[in-house]
Amino acid sequence: MKSWIVGARPRTLVAAVMPVGTGASLVASNRAGSFGLAHGLDSGEWTRALLALAVAVGMQIGVNYANDYYDGVSGRDVGRVGPMRLTASGAVSARNVAIAAVLSFCFAGASGLALAAVLDRWWILIVGLVAAIAAIGYSGGPKPYASLGFGELFVFVFFGIVATVGSDYVISGGKPAWGESSVAAIPVGMLAVLILIANNLRDIAGDEQQGKRTLVVRIGRRRAGLLYVAGLLAAAVGVGALGIFRPPVLLALAAFPVSWKCMSLVLGQHDGIELLPVLGYTALLELLAGILIVVGLLI
Repeated sequence: MKSWIVGARPRTLVAAVMPVGTGASLVASNRAGSFGLAHGLDSGEWTRALLALAVAVGMQIGVNYANDYYDGVSGRDVGRVGPMRLTASGAVSARNVAIAAVLSFCFAGASGLALAAVLDRWWILIVGLVAAIAAIGYSGGPKPYASLGFGELFVFVFFGIVATVGSDYVISGGKPAWGESSVAAIPVGMLAVLILIANNLRDIAGDEQQGKRTLVVRIGRRRAGLLYVAGLLAAAVGVGALGIFRPPVLLALAAFPVSWKCMSLVLGQHDGIELLPVLGYTALLELLAGILIVVGLLI
């Protein structure tokens, strides 16, 4: 069980929870008007929010297991310095990891089917299918886009724009706050991208040796460190932009000092195992910023 939990990469699950929490908070806060505490969600909105969360978490765990499987069987996980990978380590057979990925995607699909039925918007299943294809294509298929340097772009699109705006849409019953949710997608998406950059920075040497040409490998170690810092700035600017609509959201800027340790590591001469703390601190930053964004929206 411990191996399966590690393989699910729990630190990355905040990237699935944050956009749903942000979307739900937008819905709740819009009911209260410009001032005063939000009144909360009604029973129907709670149902849709929980189903949206099930879709997001199922997809995240599914892509983590799929990534473990494809990188394990292809040999791309050989010599990695990060957390244990089930397939490459031999802790679990490749077949069972593949089954776990399929079951996770099935759980997300069943939740999405229920969400479409409750909302009576069957076209959202197409969005879910595209997201599932993108999840598998990250490491799978003849040309995984992670090895083409497009991983960060896809993470921003699906974990930022699609997940945040989509959560607002389904939880509100098809009546989203388009402008606010689109702006909120910027910090949500950028913080998810930072998790990927932190992961790829740690693995840059092994990925380059195995021919996995991530964006970090393509631009080099020094520029990748600058990219991480640029991502932090973009996330902070996104919080500031959302603060134009909802000033209390600026509370989320209080989370960013957590990243000082990360910046010192990524801008220094550190490599490999020395960069292990960056992923943990980045996940903590996303968690704290996500909580404060939700609190800010609800004020």
